[in-house]
Amino acid sequence: MKLLRVGTTGAERPALLDAEGVLRDLSGVVPDIDGALLADDAALGRIRTAAEAGELPVLDADGLRVGPPVARIGKVVCIGLNYHDHAKETGAEPPAEPVIFFKAADTVVGPYDTVLVPRGSVKTDWEVELAVVIGRTARYLGSHEEALAHVAGYAVAHDVSEREFQIERGGTWDKGKNCETFNPLGPWLVTADEVADPQGLGLKLWVNGELRQDGSTSDQIFPVAEVVRYVSQFMTLYPGDVINTGTPAGVALGMPEPKPFLRAGDVVELEIEGLGRQRQEFKPA
Repeated sequence: MKLLRVGTTGAERPALLDAEGVLRDLSGVVPDIDGALLADDAALGRIRTAAEAGELPVLDADGLRVGPPVARIGKVVCIGLNYHDHAKETGAEPPAEPVIFFKAADTVVGPYDTVLVPRGSVKTDWEVELAVVIGRTARYLGSHEEALAHVAGYAVAHDVSEREFQIERGGTWDKGKNCETFNPLGPWLVTADEVADPQGLGLKLWVNGELRQDGSTSDQIFPVAEVVRYVSQFMTLYPGDVINTGTPAGVALGMPEPKPFLRAGDVVELEIEGLGRQRQEFKPA
């Protein structure tokens, strides 16, 4: 299933995109798409039954905002340097273990929402990423099979980063990762049963119409199953938590000088095979 949330910020309602690409209203079946729903097999079953029976009302998608596909996210866990080609382009050694950092849940916005270039920023960068959404409480998982069984679904994430804040201003990466609007998510949460192989997905990103990133999750250093298993050794993952699993080569940071960092007025588009497409215009904060 392709689950999404539509409406004005803070007042989104649950919806489903059916097999014919028609937007359907889920508000009569479930209150929202969040961790509680993703952990409730019976509620998910009700959605499937209603969809298959053709009982869901049609929504007019014209002019309707698409919000993040998951509400009330507890935490956004991010994996750095998780593609061989990205590590190579930035001159970094592939890590021996996954690099973990966090984004605050309030950085998450809709897939077509405006992204704000921070005040004083000169190195705002793009990163298309596969997002994993957790569906069952995960702690100390013992195998890759167990890890994948705890995944509710997948989505497109844009891990926007400010490289000067991240790398040159001291401390941890957090200053360059947690600026407002720095994690567009969606348009859909695609349930795990529709993603046969999370290691076989193509990722692309364009800046002002120019293709900048063109990679595949097959190049991940640590595959999705290992990322989920590994993270669960250090923290409890709850339904609705999100893991951004890293970005392939093609970011501005890895390019020759003068690096084409983002400026207000730029437009970024990104997509992952089967998971949908995003588009953001960048404006000054």
